[in-house]
Amino acid sequence: MTRFRPCIDLHAGSVKQIVGGTLTIDDAELKTNYTSEHPSAYYAQLYKKHDLRGGHVIMLGPGNEPAAREALAEWPGGLQVGGGIEDSNAKSWVEAGAERVIITSFLFPSGSFSLERLHSVLQALDGDSSKLVIDLSCRRVGDGWKVAMDRWQTITGFEINRDNIALLEPYCSEFLVHAADAEGLQAGIDERLVSYLSKICALPVTYAGGGRSIEDLELVERLSDGKVDLTIGSALDIFGGKGVTFDACRQWNARRLQSGG
Repeated sequence: MTRFRPCIDLHAGSVKQIVGGTLTIDDAELKTNYTSEHPSAYYAQLYKKHDLRGGHVIMLGPGNEPAAREALAEWPGGLQVGGGIEDSNAKSWVEAGAERVIITSFLFPSGSFSLERLHSVLQALDGDSSKLVIDLSCRRVGDGWKVAMDRWQTITGFEINRDNIALLEPYCSEFLVHAADAEGLQAGIDERLVSYLSKICALPVTYAGGGRSIEDLELVERLSDGKVDLTIGSALDIFGGKGVTFDACRQWNARRLQSGG
């Protein structure tokens, strides 16, 4: 059954909700929907209180490691962490309390997928694929999607398709897919992408981008036959949004837990 997955997006050391397509190296065109007055640990504590597992802490650029570590320390083993993860630091983030590490850009040196680098990350995690989430955040290209790296600004040649998913699945436990073109816009999910992911992925998948209501959770559940989870960020009241309340989302999960979903 589709679950709501919480998030803690970090930019310049603060918890923020941004429009994903405006995130660049120099942030010259950055559009921010919300900057929280609360530290990352506040949200980690909130998610822990309601046992909302599988949430991701994403470091969007430099200066976010202290805030990420603060969140992980608040709920050891309850949150995933991503942003700047590579073979040299993956294990240290698990030791800092991450349930799983999320990796993207490191796998795509010069924009091309490197199986050698994926092997090196898994080796750093002592071969434990249950500790690894592969982030396949993407942009629409033609009739399909290609993975986007470096704050979603560089489109790689790696297509989201059945063969590539099958290549990756032995090495990880989950996929995280931000639809970068929809991220932060609160304009609705990419329905085609959600449906497609449910058809080509055997592992759990969390989709993020455009979610704005309980109706979107229902839509994702219907489109994916309950195989894809949904992250809602900017539309959530705890991030200044008006589309849906945090309480409604946690109650959604509670109902599915009670029904055995």
